[in-house]
Amino acid sequence: MNSIIYYTFIGVLLAFLQVFVFNNILFFEYINPFLYIVFVFLFPVRELRFYFLLMAFLLGLFIDVFSDSGGIHAFSTLTIAYIRLFFIKLYFRKTPVDYPFFRLQKEPFGKIFNFTVTLTVIHHFILFSLDNFSFQNFSSVLLNTLYSSIFTLLLFFLGGFIFIKKQ
Repeated sequence: MNSIIYYTFIGVLLAFLQVFVFNNILFFEYINPFLYIVFVFLFPVRELRFYFLLMAFLLGLFIDVFSDSGGIHAFSTLTIAYIRLFFIKLYFRKTPVDYPFFRLQKEPFGKIFNFTVTLTVIHHFILFSLDNFSFQNFSSVLLNTLYSSIFTLLLFFLGGFIFIKKQ
């Protein structure tokens, strides 16, 4: 139960950081970090799946309310939260027996990198596709996805390097 409270606090903290800090960052019209998706990466697999999906949806909805974006963050976040288990099985070779012991921080860097890059690119592609909603702006969707993904991942790994102590 303590981990649910802890990760709920992390989700709320990331939502407020996103709304009040990261939404105000825009470099070169293409780069905007969406660090709130770290909640999806770090939430324990062993916890209730319904609660996790509900929290991911509410996190995205909170971002939507303050960004006036009409549900695109909620949809993008819920999508990567739903497919996260598939990529945990794919990249980390985990089975349901392993879920209670799985922690992203304990895995090798290469697997973490592949996992976070995949989910980040999927999230950003869905987000920017729904935001533009036109094939005329497809190059803009790809550029926004690429640059924002790189910047988001850079902040994620830099933050992990700074704030996570070695054990």
